[in-house]
Amino acid sequence: MRTTLAGALVSVLALTPTATGCSGSRPSGTDHGAAPRTAAAAVDNRVEPLAGTPSPRLPVTVRSADGKEVTVKKARRIVPLSGSLSEIVFTLGLGGRVVARDITATFQQAAELPVVTRNHDVSAESVLSLAPDLVLAETTSGPVEAMDQIRAAGVHVLVVKPAESLADVGARIRAVTDALGVPAAGQELTKRSQDRIDAVREAIPAHADHPRVAFLYLRSSASVYLIGGAKSGATSLIEAAGGIDAGAGSGLTKDFTAITTEALAKAAPDAILVMSKGLESVGGLDGLVKIPGIAQTPAGMERRVVSVEDGVLLNYGPRTDQVLRSIVDQLYAGGAR
Repeated sequence: MRTTLAGALVSVLALTPTATGCSGSRPSGTDHGAAPRTAAAAVDNRVEPLAGTPSPRLPVTVRSADGKEVTVKKARRIVPLSGSLSEIVFTLGLGGRVVARDITATFQQAAELPVVTRNHDVSAESVLSLAPDLVLAETTSGPVEAMDQIRAAGVHVLVVKPAESLADVGARIRAVTDALGVPAAGQELTKRSQDRIDAVREAIPAHADHPRVAFLYLRSSASVYLIGGAKSGATSLIEAAGGIDAGAGSGLTKDFTAITTEALAKAAPDAILVMSKGLESVGGLDGLVKIPGIAQTPAGMERRVVSVEDGVLLNYGPRTDQVLRSIVDQLYAGGAR
């Protein structure tokens, strides 16, 4: 079973251009909520490379998440097929080798690169036109025919297991750095990432309330209104921020379930976590509370909403500490409640 947001919603995203990390309908009204207005800016739009540029030692043979052994002989022209994988490569200081990006790679250093994938909808022709020698993919990258076409052209493809929780940050970094022949840089980046995540967790306000937080996935233009359950991918972030996943806690065992008044009443969230473009698509905070059932929840009554940029919320990459800090800052705005 696919356990990431991208996996759970790939069919919706493929059919809906506005359901991407870089698009979505603009709200027509004014958003009067303080937290959502400033949330997206809380995560730096630039990645922070390690000091110095590592020199890949190739060839290396590594095991791909699809079970295949991949021998990487060159990594001069890299195409990462997700924003998270792009972020890892750029943070290693090897961004100059990246020749294309997925639409979810929204950080500044990658902004000028050509887009060859849109939420796991890969264009083999576009990828191959850039003559890559290494493609970094997720297990959800597809369609299968496109991936087969890339391999048939002689391009090495390393598949990385999708991120599901905070525990995957280091594993994904190591998978990429081992394939690029820079394991020492991988160890350094893994340690830096974990140290920064730990620092955020230690700084959670004393006597913080352990709020029940519901993760909602919203795309008004596609009429997509979902509440995350135990397999949404957001649970570990919510718990690391000192909260309780309201969806999972109410018995939702799947990744996502359609929002209903009954589901919201059972989840009874004290706060709502959303992606910034999703919030914009429903008309901001004022539009959010008009979705049936939300105004009747403690979160709706207090207008307690946490918003994080789509491209980084569930990436579990090197900026995860910033994502977690943004959630903590918004969740406990003004101190513990």
